[in-house]
Amino acid sequence: MQPTLLVLAAGMGSRYGGLKQLDPMGPKGETVLDYSVYDAIQAGFGKVVFVIRREFAADFQAAVGDKFEARIEVAYAYQELDDLPAGFQLPAGREKPWGTAHAVRAARKQIDTPFAVINADDFYGRDAFVQLARFFSQSDSDPELRTCMIGYPLANTLSQHGSVNRGLCTVRKGRLQGVEEHTEINRDSAGGLQGLNLKQERVAIDADAIVSMNFWGFTPAIFASIEALFSEFLTQRIKEPKSECYIPSIVDTLIQSEQTECAVIETSGAWFGVTYPADKPYVQRSIQQLIAEGAYPSPLAESSH
Repeated sequence: MQPTLLVLAAGMGSRYGGLKQLDPMGPKGETVLDYSVYDAIQAGFGKVVFVIRREFAADFQAAVGDKFEARIEVAYAYQELDDLPAGFQLPAGREKPWGTAHAVRAARKQIDTPFAVINADDFYGRDAFVQLARFFSQSDSDPELRTCMIGYPLANTLSQHGSVNRGLCTVRKGRLQGVEEHTEINRDSAGGLQGLNLKQERVAIDADAIVSMNFWGFTPAIFASIEALFSEFLTQRIKEPKSECYIPSIVDTLIQSEQTECAVIETSGAWFGVTYPADKPYVQRSIQQLIAEGAYPSPLAESSH
């Protein structure tokens, strides 16, 4: 059974200042997302589901989705503020999305195979897709609630132009022991790294710490877990106007309650992303280098059948 690629593309890129998912990065106008879908197709994925906002659905489909329909099955899911579990209603004045767990939940009706979750604006490298597809091609006797994560060293995921948010991981014997979302990670005056933990405490962070770049592997069994844990989250925090439920927090809860083990998959591929406008030239140069090394054709679209 071919895995599905779930692309989280509903964010509007507030720090970037625009819809960065559609920003051209390749030499022929390719977006970072073009390279991710290309890599997924090469790795044997059979379907891609884009989680987007309804208000830019037409633009997104015309600029991104349509170009892939001849090569892979394409579907769309909409992250909407009022799409909540039974018994919950959207609080008055809520404007902020509910977070990555809510975004993944939006695709619950479109996915019936093992699937990867990625951000639309992050470049993960071909090997990450190959490794994840291989993970799910293993024995059918494995537990139904199988999870995995592609991990990267924190130092390789920073921006020179501002702070970043990352899920910091504790790994033992190839298994994820815990993950905690940290925000506003940046270098201090002495060159060390600091960030805010979930308690909003500023803490020192090791540059070699393994972080989640939101590249996860799940089976459809994860949707029941998300439904239950997102409901718990809403019970406690629905009235907080900026509260968010993160996928790393969901996985961490499942690990701590011994409902799943999460394999941490090592990858030889490169990661880079655009958090701020000033990051764009670096991403463009990195893609050009990969093309020069033969990793990708140019133009991409004419060579990815």
